[in-house]
Amino acid sequence: MNCFMFPGQPLFRSDRLPEDDDWRELANLCRTHALFDLETWTWHRSDGTDNVALQLYGVVMSLYGARLLKRGGVKPGFVAEHSLGIYPALACCGSLPEVAALEITCRVGCAIAEMGRTGRFALGCVVGLTLEPLLAIAENHGVYLANHNTCRHFLLSGERVAIDGAMAEAVDSGAFSAKIFPCDAPLHTPLMAERESKLREIFADYCYREPASPLMNHIDQKYLPARELGEFMMRELLLPVHWERTYRALRAAGAGHFLEVGGGDSLKKYNRWIDSQTSRH
Repeated sequence: MNCFMFPGQPLFRSDRLPEDDDWRELANLCRTHALFDLETWTWHRSDGTDNVALQLYGVVMSLYGARLLKRGGVKPGFVAEHSLGIYPALACCGSLPEVAALEITCRVGCAIAEMGRTGRFALGCVVGLTLEPLLAIAENHGVYLANHNTCRHFLLSGERVAIDGAMAEAVDSGAFSAKIFPCDAPLHTPLMAERESKLREIFADYCYREPASPLMNHIDQKYLPARELGEFMMRELLLPVHWERTYRALRAAGAGHFLEVGGGDSLKKYNRWIDSQTSRH
């Protein structure tokens, strides 16, 4: 059974954009409803940031990929989402129109970017350590686990100076890789509560329909009904993404063919690693 996987924010945009009618229509929706021009990579609003631009690009790429798959007769038996991927996943499931998915991406992105005007934040990507020593490093530096992608691939989130220290300790502790990515806000941590009131207002502005395909959440691996979607979108900004156990739960539920819907192949790589570790035990 097919599983459509919707990835989080990309780290960069492709030098070549699609040129067909589906892409042009989605790019126009982004320009009209989010006030960002993907073709020229320019904002038509004052509060847009580079990170929000990448978020919109990622969502448009996912919406575009979902259109192509469905046009080719490929349908999802399950839908999975990773971080930002919740917004195009909701459109794929029919819970929100594509326009609403773009609007909510932009509104949420700009709302949390306000945190970056008064503080400096970053994500730290650690490859090679296991969870227990990584959590000790996070506690030592006052940062948080943001993504548990595989048993050896994690993201930490928090203030930039604290992430710098955590990444240095991770390298000293034997990490294969410890990379830092500046961001607008400490995503997937309790620090996001600073913007909770504004974010809840945004999520309450939309009417969510029941997902047409089973949509598994990345927190506790339950299927999301319409009545829980707004609350989940708030919770997922405050809590870590657990991709490894989500992938395992989807496998156990009967998903056999996993399609990454969007730019890049990060989720496919995580899945291959998880499978390789499973086969060793």
